[in-house]
Amino acid sequence: MRYLPALIVSLISLLSLPAFGQRNIIIEADKPIAQMMARYAEINKSKKLVEGWRVQILATPDRQRLETVKQSFQYRYPNVPVDWEHAKPYYKLRAGAFSSKVEAMRLKYILEKDYPGIYLVKDDQITPRELISTGGY
Repeated sequence: MRYLPALIVSLISLLSLPAFGQRNIIIEADKPIAQMMARYAEINKSKKLVEGWRVQILATPDRQRLETVKQSFQYRYPNVPVDWEHAKPYYKLRAGAFSSKVEAMRLKYILEKDYPGIYLVKDDQITPRELISTGGY
């Protein structure tokens, strides 16, 4: 009870302060910093490929098995983009394109019921358009 007056005084003083967010803050960068940030933005705009994550469903040396699994996958998950690549001696079937590992884990969780043993792979050959088109999982 003896702290009650101090608490009331504290609350009144807090309520009398101006509301947060009503002030404008302007940050001005030094000229070299502004030039560096502009250059950084320019370089990133010119990049055609970005790093990201995919879900690898299969790695096999058998091309016919790859085609069978791909067709089955497309039938079960028609809205999930899937593609394969050949890195001798394996054909690798991969689904989705995500900018973060957490986003890819969501698709992996959905798919592992039908495809046990799948795993996430980092891919540096993803186009920004692929990232945008896979946002709905």
